[in-house]
Amino acid sequence: MSFITAEHLNKRYGSGDTGVDAVGDISLTIDSGEFISIMGESGSGKSTLLSILGAMNTPSGGRYIVDDIDVYALNTEQRADFRREFIGFVFQGFHLVPYLTVRENVMLPLTTAPLKREEKSTMAAAALARVGLSDKAHRLPSEISGGEQERTAVARAIVNQPPLLLADEPTGNLDSRLSSQIMDMFQQLNRDGTTIVMVTHSSECAAAARRILHVRDGRWAPESEARH
Repeated sequence: MSFITAEHLNKRYGSGDTGVDAVGDISLTIDSGEFISIMGESGSGKSTLLSILGAMNTPSGGRYIVDDIDVYALNTEQRADFRREFIGFVFQGFHLVPYLTVRENVMLPLTTAPLKREEKSTMAAAALARVGLSDKAHRLPSEISGGEQERTAVARAIVNQPPLLLADEPTGNLDSRLSSQIMDMFQQLNRDGTTIVMVTHSSECAAAARRILHVRDGRWAPESEARH
């Protein structure tokens, strides 16, 4: 059985003649350990789809199942627990807290975890080591480069060791050299067993994935691979 199964997902904003289907009848299966890129122009629905896959945006229709869990059948509290256990998020804007150190930013997803601070600090240190930032743990975000900020964001996403990593334009603010470094890091995370779904408009970044899908007007485009 697939790790992820999305069945006829739909997300409609508005109603009647003025309603818009941001996502319309999307189905998708993803095996554990896959690395998938979803490409599309601005307004194509790719980020809305990713937010549904991230258990953050209830679809208007369809089902979303991860590891036999019917995600949108969960209540709000259960869904928050699901996100914490299963999903790491990487966003284009980094979203680092400027007055917290790199290590403290990485520890943020552990805030509600029933762990001692020493345990959380150890987990953050391990995540920073995986992205090559052990020596920057005590710096503030303003004291590190853009590429290092993005790596900090990746460390924060993987500090819980989630089985699924979702990335929305993770290299959108980086130059080609730094983008390549981030993609190398994603590929290593994938080789280590993390399932990755990445939204990107960059064909160079998309090429790092094992499978590339294209969204147009909220639906799979003809150039997407046959196995959605």
